Amino acid sequence: MFQKQTKFSASQFVAVTLPLMILMLFCVSPVFAADDRNPLAGDAKAAKAGEFQFRINCALCHGLGARGGGRGPDLTRAVKKHTHSDGEMFQVISNGIPGTAMPANGTNGQGVGMTDEEIWQIITYIRSQEVKAPAQAAGSAAHGKELFYGDANCSTCHMVEGKGGRLGPELNTVGGSRTHEAIIDSVRNPSRRLAWGLTESTKEFPQEYESITVLTADRKEIKGVTLNEDSFSVQIMDTDERIHLLQKNKLLSFQKNRQSAMPKYGADILSDKDLEDIVAYLIGVGAK
Repeated sequence: MFQKQTKFSASQFVAVTLPLMILMLFCVSPVFAADDRNPLAGDAKAAKAGEFQFRINCALCHGLGARGGGRGPDLTRAVKKHTHSDGEMFQVISNGIPGTAMPANGTNGQGVGMTDEEIWQIITYIRSQEVKAPAQAAGSAAHGKELFYGDANCSTCHMVEGKGGRLGPELNTVGGSRTHEAIIDSVRNPSRRLAWGLTESTKEFPQEYESITVLTADRKEIKGVTLNEDSFSVQIMDTDERIHLLQKNKLLSFQKNRQSAMPKYGADILSDKDLEDIVAYLIGVGAK
């Protein structure tokens, strides 16, 4: 009347169930799990959704349209510094890049943690914004380097690869983080958009290179740029690259302005061709 029950030992149970569990893991893997190929590649609707996600999570650093911001590189370039494939881009967005301002997914305080599908949507959007790199750079990087450290006097204030001045922002990464047009504009119209300052890479809202003039208690005037500031003190680098840490309540005057310390380089001072050569040099450095 009753069938005899079969008893399994622990080892027999494992031998039977383990292969089934492994099979199930392969069969039910998520549709949007990280892969080297974007499952949403070329999907116009996914690209549109990715633009929305990009604005929330990425535009603060990489700029609207992915064309680069003060901290994040221009992502419209087909050749990127840290990624080549869609899979590598997925890993960078998911895990961040140690030692840089690129945070892991959901840790930057902007937006919320994204799903795998939303990351793929962003990658689809970025790919849709890419422009093909020209076959040859418009300018001569070799001549641009000579100008940068020579007649153009760029290195008087700016440092590249450990060589140059400190009054202006370091330009190691500007060629990878700013578009060609933005670099040209920053030379021709330096006060239009002040560069972000010498601050920690993880600081959400870095200070800008604002020009500052103070008058100390002994009536000494100091002009330079703000490096750090709080409610009680200010750290200034003067035009001779000397650092001053001053208490605000002991200053006779304290004035800031958004007029860049960098002079305008019009075409009469720096020709379009020479400027193109300098930009080619900076882009070459930024791509390293």
